[in-house]
Amino acid sequence: MKIIGRKREKDALLQALMSKRPEFVVVYGRRRVGKTYLIKEFFNKQFSFYATGLTDAKTKGQLRAFGESLSVYGSVNKEAPKDWFEAFASLRRLLESEKVYREPINQKRVVFLDELPWMDTARSDFKSALEFFWNSWASSQEDLVLIVCGSATSWIISNLLTGKKGFHNRVTKQIRLMPFSLAECEELFAFNDIVMTRSQMIESYMIFGGIPYYLNLLDSRLSLTQNVNELCFKQYGELHNEYHNLFHSLFAKPEKHMAILRELAGKKEGLTRTDLSKVDAIGGGSVLTKNLRELEECGFIRKFTNFVKDGSEALYQLIDPFTLFAIRYIESKALNSWNEYLNSPGYNSWRGDSFEIVCLNHVGQIKASLGISGMESNEFAWKSAEHKNGAQVDLIIDRKDGVINLCEMKYTNEEYALDQEEHDKILKRMSLFQKESETKKAIHVTLVCGNGYKQNKYSGIIQNVISGEDLFV
Repeated sequence: MKIIGRKREKDALLQALMSKRPEFVVVYGRRRVGKTYLIKEFFNKQFSFYATGLTDAKTKGQLRAFGESLSVYGSVNKEAPKDWFEAFASLRRLLESEKVYREPINQKRVVFLDELPWMDTARSDFKSALEFFWNSWASSQEDLVLIVCGSATSWIISNLLTGKKGFHNRVTKQIRLMPFSLAECEELFAFNDIVMTRSQMIESYMIFGGIPYYLNLLDSRLSLTQNVNELCFKQYGELHNEYHNLFHSLFAKPEKHMAILRELAGKKEGLTRTDLSKVDAIGGGSVLTKNLRELEECGFIRKFTNFVKDGSEALYQLIDPFTLFAIRYIESKALNSWNEYLNSPGYNSWRGDSFEIVCLNHVGQIKASLGISGMESNEFAWKSAEHKNGAQVDLIIDRKDGVINLCEMKYTNEEYALDQEEHDKILKRMSLFQKESETKKAIHVTLVCGNGYKQNKYSGIIQNVISGEDLFV
């Protein structure tokens, strides 16, 4: 099968194969983003050993499954391991045997433990046994590549990436798998014989994000609207309960994570940690700090600072399209049919908010269109201190060449054209920003238009226009 995109990730896996030292590679990311698929396809499904954790199985079941995998790969012991120390001892003997499979590029022994967090059941000795396996033997094997992955991001982060105990500084490579870009979505659609215009692809991104699993569910015989109805709004639809399943697979106790997302879904401009902590269902303290970090690591939210408020509390904003869509329309049971909602005021409002999320997930493409891909920059947001005015810019690109891009994002059915009202709003926004920021840099108004831009007498205030087409770079 073809691996679409993932150039950086494939390069990291190749570097692990070419390395002259033992490699402990952690691949993590949200459910359905394609972690298992990437690793299996990259290695052509050929491993020295492969095992996967089982959903909701107890320790005995996990050990039995691990023992079955050992047998498949040539272990002479057909008994299920009594505990995890025995399981990893059997794995060591298997890897030391002369008949063990070695990949052809560099004769490495590649071990892939999939859904690793599920193996760590309550009151088991899994973490201690894995630590002992790596520290006592695997870490001295120059021809060994151990790859672990899992969707339970909180477990991965707490136990492998930030833990101060047995695995501290043991991980040699981290691969954080993110959703596809629009360009990668387009490549996947072509591979699956899905026929869409680029405008329709942008709208599909507003609903499904760049999650390969969701996009692979689309039926090429149906329109985008029909697919959304079938997948999301029918009781039997494969994504009808996905929002609930998604967070229960990622986090052991997802209720507070989901409460954070519900609050952010209702506040497009974002909320501070203090704002969130005042919500009873969310709470505060170290738990909130941990939950926010985990949601940010998974790509559901972004943390950003106000451009003109040094030292002010950071804001958090929802940036995952599917989460916003699910909260507004599926979880709320607000709709029975997506088709009936099309072109309503609520639909147009949702598209405007969702297109901003699309742009925030394609800042690299916006910079490329501006001709500043290689230039160092910082991205901010800005909200005016004048509460009555309510002026806000969700994306500010502060460049090293003395220019600041204030990005306005617009999504309309036809080419977008400035009218006098919007022209005056932009002028006022620029004036307030210049006054509050006291910047000495040139301010360029940058318009990102999903379906193109139509020049008129008000266009003089716009320095850069970026089309939806440009987001496919």
